[in-house]
Formats: sequence, structure tokens, C-alpha cells
Amino acid sequence: MRIARFSIDGNVAFGAVEGEGPDGLVLDIIKGIPYADFELSGVKVPLDKVRLLPPVLPSKVVAIGRNYAEHAAELGNEVPDVPVAFFKPSTSVIGPGDSIAYPSFSSELHHEAELAVVIGRMCREVPRERVKDVILGYTCANDVTARDVQLREKQWARAKGFDTACPLGPWVETDLDPSDLTIQCTVNGEQRQLGRTSDMLRSVEDLVSHISEAMTLLPGDVILTGTPAGVGPLNVGDEVAVTIEGIGTLTNKVIKRG
Repeated sequence: MRIARFSIDGNVAFGAVEGEGPDGLVLDIIKGIPYADFELSGVKVPLDKVRLLPPVLPSKVVAIGRNYAEHAAELGNEVPDVPVAFFKPSTSVIGPGDSIAYPSFSSELHHEAELAVVIGRMCREVPRERVKDVILGYTCANDVTARDVQLREKQWARAKGFDTACPLGPWVETDLDPSDLTIQCTVNGEQRQLGRTSDMLRSVEDLVSHISEAMTLLPGDVILTGTPAGVGPLNVGDEVAVTIEGIGTLTNKVIKRG
């Protein structure tokens, strides 16, 4: 099931995305929230009549760095012995079609296409064999990074946590095997990144188990699983799109920060 979060006539709701093709998609409005038992209302609205929002509002986004060997190498980094984790604040999250605001304190903005894991229930210290039980589904993410700031400041909080630095969407796919999916990023239609999740150094099960050793994960929390090689610059006016096999495409435009 594809679960979207959307607004219509000033109201925010969740809905199940049904149909195929850009002109044939409709939303069956969900009674309740997707983190608990819910029913489909049978009330359907065309997708093009609503505004898609970030599919979840996480209390935290836990991101993993250097989880693809070729990406670590392209930035001159060694493959870490343990997963490198960092946070992107909830205020960095935007949805499909929202604008990425180029931060005034950077002159080198980069895209990073990633598979995002959406947590479906409160959990901690999750063993690998139970990870599937705590996952709601998967969505596309762009770990937008002020690369010059990242290199200059060492700590990644400002470089990866500024407002609009975490596009998510277009929806959450609940029925998906994440082990071998194509990840692609294009900028203005030109392919920049192309990889497969099978190249991740640590699997989704490894990452959820590792992170939950340290902290409680809440429904709607998001884990970013790292980016394949090919990261590169974004400029004002660019349209960047992240496409993941079995999920869909997340598209955002870069604007000058007002």
C-alpha cells in the first residue's frame, strides 16, 4: 500500500494511493492514522486535486553516512568500522514539490539520493530478526548537504540540518523488499546518481538494530540509509528528482533563500 499525507480545503489527512500513471491516481482517505489499525473510508479524491505533504512528520531523522563504499571514496573518506549516524531536525523536512532554499551560509550545495525507512511503532533495542515488525514502510529522501560547511565545521548539524534540507516523499510504500532497489537522482533531467540498495555496506536490519540500541524510535521517525556515488552540486533554479524502484519519484526545486 502507498500511504500519502495531504491537505485539501485546509484539512490534513492520510490516504491510500490507488491507480497507476500520473493522471489515474486517486486517494482513498484513511480513517485514523497509519501507525495503528485503520480503515479506508471509501471517500476518494483525485491526487491532482490535493497538495501532497511530507508523508510523515518525524520527531527525528537519523541519517547514516558513508554506507556506500564508492560514495565514501569519492569524497576521500575511508569506510567506517561502525555506522556513522547523525541527525537532521524535524524542521528540515519538506515534502514533494516543496522548494529547497539555498542556505545563505553556503556556496556548495549537494544532492544525496537515499532510501528512507519509516518507523511504524515505538521501539528500542530491536533485534535484527524483528526489524520488519517495527517498519511502516519506505520512501524517497534527499539528504541535501552544504558540502563546504560540512568540511569546514566538521560537525554536520548546520551542513545537513538547515531548513528544507530533508525532502521526503512522495508517499510511504508499505509492501517493499528494500534489499535490492535502484536509486536514481537527476538534476534538470540529467542523471547524476545511479545505484542499488544491494550495495549498502549495512542493511536496513543492521541500521535499525544499531540505532535502536541507543535511542527509542517513535512512529513516524525516519532513518536515512546513505547515498550511492555521484553526489554533486545544486544551483538556484535546478529541479532535482530522486527516484527509487517500487516507490516513485520525489521532485523539488532549488530557490534562493528569502
